[in-house]
Amino acid sequence: MTVQDVQLARVGEEDRSFLGTGWSFPPAFERLRRGAAAQEGHEFRAALVSAERDIEQSLRILLATNPGERVMQPAYGCGIKRMVFEQLNESKLTEIRHLVEQAILFFEPRITVNAVVLDTSELLEGVLPIHIDYTVRTTNSRTNIVFPLYLREGTGVGPGAA
Repeated sequence: MTVQDVQLARVGEEDRSFLGTGWSFPPAFERLRRGAAAQEGHEFRAALVSAERDIEQSLRILLATNPGERVMQPAYGCGIKRMVFEQLNESKLTEIRHLVEQAILFFEPRITVNAVVLDTSELLEGVLPIHIDYTVRTTNSRTNIVFPLYLREGTGVGPGAA
């Protein structure tokens, strides 16, 4: 790899920073290299994510948050957790899909949702995987995530627990 390749790679990273940079989730800290910041007594900093990784983590946070959990943004969240105790028929599955699409539409403007697919093949195991296919608007790159909606407590405690 030449110096020019490294410089081009850095430019590519900087050009993608417009997609956003934020704290990693769950929050993590990384040790700084020796330098001015470390000499001033700052040995650690918050780990940051950017570009597509930031969007993916934002989506996971959005889907895991219930409306009303954030004091300064009471409407933020998805509300799919309230479906955990519902009888999952076609109507409720459609409602879950709608909740996911609406939450992303209102709270994640960096992407366009192409499809939300609910995989009911694992319902007996207590999980409903939500497949979200989306396009990042500014780069026109298409990607997807799978968000597991757990319908059963996963403690592994009790008779027959493996």
